[in-house]
Amino acid sequence: MKVLEPVQRYFDAWNAHDGDAIAACFDSSGGYADPVSGQLPPPGITAYASQLFDAFPDLGFELHVAAVDEPCVVAQWTMTGTQSGPFNGLPPTEARIRLPGIDVITLGEEGLLSVEGYFDQRTFLEQLGVQVTVQPANVGSVAFGTSTRFRSANTSVPGALSLTWIDVRSESEGEDVKEQSRAIAAEMAAGMPGFIGWMGTVISERLYTLTLWDHPETVRQLRSSARHKAAVRQLFQTDFGAAWHTGVWVPDHLNPQLQRCPKCGTIIDPDRPDQSCPCGEAAPERRVYL
Repeated sequence: MKVLEPVQRYFDAWNAHDGDAIAACFDSSGGYADPVSGQLPPPGITAYASQLFDAFPDLGFELHVAAVDEPCVVAQWTMTGTQSGPFNGLPPTEARIRLPGIDVITLGEEGLLSVEGYFDQRTFLEQLGVQVTVQPANVGSVAFGTSTRFRSANTSVPGALSLTWIDVRSESEGEDVKEQSRAIAAEMAAGMPGFIGWMGTVISERLYTLTLWDHPETVRQLRSSARHKAAVRQLFQTDFGAAWHTGVWVPDHLNPQLQRCPKCGTIIDPDRPDQSCPCGEAAPERRVYL
């Protein structure tokens, strides 16, 4: 059917990983939209497609069914690929996706007037291994958010906690802070003596990091971190962030870490390895604190 030829060219361009050819399928006044991209003019389609090809080098579309009611075509497709590159702030997962969806395509005299893509965002994210939680942003004075933990093998009793927070003004600033924070946390875990654990939390416009150390002096190692220095320069030398605070806290007192005996359920203090459980089970090893 001749009316399907421009639709086939459009999907062929996607499967050829040719962003310019994808954009060339559109009328100059045309546009593309899907739940991830938002509304894009033809030049933006090229950039969006390039991001997808970088994230999914083996991206492909299987075209299944086309329903025609000129000038509209409804195309059913399945997108497949492996996330080998970063995507929307998500690091490479090597997750394999197989995502069904449809495009509602409006044809014009000089190309596609519009392509409106529809797919289930939750299915897409879950296939990438992302946890999807539905919760309100705020309930009265209570704000909700998300958190990330970087767990090390260091089970030392904490001697200090460094806490930072920054209020960001946009989603892009927030993604920048997250990326830098994860990189600094990985650097701390890879080679900084005294590092115990790290947690990053996002609540509304405020991003927190909490880091446990064995002693307040070990926190000073961050001064020699190139990544940490770059983040500090960004705050003080560029127009970035709305407000921020840093501090190092030392414990007033720490209660024992208590665990339950896996054999009989008795509570055991693993900081006293000389004491076994009354049932004869050895005291478990202390767990990490963060």
